[in-house]
Amino acid sequence: MKELSIEIVSPRLRAILGDVAFVLVGSLVVAAAAQIVIPVWLVPMTLQTLAVLSVGATLGSRLGSMSLILYGFEGAIGLPFFAGGKSGIFDQKLDYLFPSGSMGYVAGFVLAAWLVGRIVETGRPRSLFRSILATGTGALVLYVPGLTWLTIWAHTAQHLDLSASVTSALQWGFYPFVVGDSLKALIAGLSCAALPSMIKPK
Repeated sequence: MKELSIEIVSPRLRAILGDVAFVLVGSLVVAAAAQIVIPVWLVPMTLQTLAVLSVGATLGSRLGSMSLILYGFEGAIGLPFFAGGKSGIFDQKLDYLFPSGSMGYVAGFVLAAWLVGRIVETGRPRSLFRSILATGTGALVLYVPGLTWLTIWAHTAQHLDLSASVTSALQWGFYPFVVGDSLKALIAGLSCAALPSMIKPK
C-alpha cells in the first residue's frame, strides 16, 4: 500500500516541481533579456519583448503567463529585473511602476505570454504560420494595457487633457517601438516553429 502511494504521488510531485522550475527559468530569461540593449532604433531596444513572446510560445498559456506574473513580482519587490535594471513598487526608488507609465506593459507581458501560448496550443506542432500568428498577435496585444496605463499616467501625472494624453502615449510608447517589436515577433515565431516546445496541442 505504501509503495502504491509513493508511485501515485511521486510523478505528480515531480510534475509540480518541473512546472515551478520552468516558471522560474522563464521569469529569469525575461529579466536577462530586459538588460540587453540594442541601440538600433529611435530609442534603445531591449530583447525583453522577444523573451516574453518566446516564453509564451515555449511554455504555453498557463506556465508562460505564470512566468511573467512571477517576473512582475520579482521586479516589484526590488530585484533589478525590469528594463535598465529598474525595479518597482516596494523598492525605495519607486522608479518603475506607479510613478511612471511603464506598469501597463508589465501587465501586457502577462497577457501576451498567455495569448501566444494559447494560440500555439490550439494548432499543429511547429506550424510556422500559427507560430508567427501567435507571436505577432501577442506583440500587438501587449500594447493594449501598456498604452491604456500610459494614457492614464499622462492624464493624471502630466496633467494633459485626454486627447493630448492619447497622442503622447502613442508617441512615447508605440511609435518608437512598433518596428522593433514586429521584428522580434517574427524572430520569436520562427524560433518557436523551429525549436522543440513543451506545448501539447489541444
